[in-house]
Amino acid sequence: MAALDDWQGRLEETALGPVRRTGRRFWAVVVILLAIIGWGGYAYTVQLSEGLVVTGMRDRISWGLYIATFVFFIGISHAGTLISAILRVSNARWRTPVTRMAEFVTVVALVCGASFVIIDLGRPDRLLNVFFYGRWQSPIIWDVLAITTYLTASVTYLFVPMIPDLALFRDRLAGRSSRWRGWLYRTLAIGWRGRPAQRRSLGSAIGVLMILIIPIAVSVHTVVSWIFAMTMRVPWDSALFGAFFVAGAIFSGIAILIIVMAILRRAYHLEEYVTEKHFVYLGYLMAAFAAIMIYANISELLVLGYKLQEGVEFHFRQLFLADFAPLFWFYLLGGLVAPIVIALAPATRNVRGMVAAAILVTLAMWIERYFIVVTGLRVPLMPYEPASYAPTWVEWSLLAAGLAAFALLITVFTKVFPIIAVWEVAEDHEATAAHAGAGEPVGAIPVAGVVVATAGPRLAEEGGR
Repeated sequence: MAALDDWQGRLEETALGPVRRTGRRFWAVVVILLAIIGWGGYAYTVQLSEGLVVTGMRDRISWGLYIATFVFFIGISHAGTLISAILRVSNARWRTPVTRMAEFVTVVALVCGASFVIIDLGRPDRLLNVFFYGRWQSPIIWDVLAITTYLTASVTYLFVPMIPDLALFRDRLAGRSSRWRGWLYRTLAIGWRGRPAQRRSLGSAIGVLMILIIPIAVSVHTVVSWIFAMTMRVPWDSALFGAFFVAGAIFSGIAILIIVMAILRRAYHLEEYVTEKHFVYLGYLMAAFAAIMIYANISELLVLGYKLQEGVEFHFRQLFLADFAPLFWFYLLGGLVAPIVIALAPATRNVRGMVAAAILVTLAMWIERYFIVVTGLRVPLMPYEPASYAPTWVEWSLLAAGLAAFALLITVFTKVFPIIAVWEVAEDHEATAAHAGAGEPVGAIPVAGVVVATAGPRLAEEGGR
């Protein structure tokens, strides 16, 4: 019992550490990220004052870097709520140290992704036209509704399981933190005292949320894909575009989660809780989705190539042999094949190997989003010369600012909120210790008509009453 109490104490101190201590490295990172965001802000003022003419977009290629990055960010948002919910439903007990980080990524990615739609409009006030003059038949309206719903659900799904940890911060930091922090934790903890009735309500709420969040998350990237698939352009004209986008979203989301885990693990010394096992398991999951993506690409290219409709030959030539060939082959070999090899090879089945594979996947999936958008618009609809597109410094600056904003928001999040689900990790550890001697599996409790992985024996006991 004493050993368990010591372990619990170390866990709580580790979770409280980022909030209590802020070093020079943190401020150095914040200053660098703010400088990049500031440069992006300058680029945006140039775009606002001179118009979209300062970008590489023209009438024939009206979408470019901005929309590709929007699709990418919406994709990696699946790192959190969807992956976390699937792991909860499947009773994957190893998930507890990483779910909070994944849920952080979702909320931040959605905010950053939505901002690129506003940037792409040129005039941000035109966003109001979607609400004043939008038509329900338009996939753009569907997209606005889907993303808004997903963001609301994701914030809720992040907040509800965090309540016990916010109460821990409220109690442990009482009188030792600034007034605004104390007020924040008291408010967000909403009177949590760990009573049996509160635990039952928490278990029920998590059970309902994790079931609801899965179809919501799937619908979001499906609707994003329909912005392209509902057109008559050859590369996008596919009924399976939604499934293709969802698979790619989960694939890139896992990769981003691995990278974020590695950075936070090193920065906040989480090696005891975020272990090599978590990286390897997520690496296996990433490799599985790489195989799915290989199958989807072969299926799509084979069907298009067999029918060879008008415009397909040009599309294939630009992908395989011409301007986009280096990007396309890097995507196939570096982003799909290499992660499978890295995950399966014993020599690279470790933290460094999984992080390297995740970096390859992240780069490859952004490239894939880029050439989906741009190559689709380059296919001529009339017998003219194909249009060309090259992003300008304004577009690259805003891309860098968006990535910096993503990193900054996660960095600030970790200094305010618990980055580990303390109560889930602690109770899972307690359950593992309790059943280790008897060799019994940790049970599951019925919550709101579904089976939910227990957070430990105490919640299971109270939830079953």
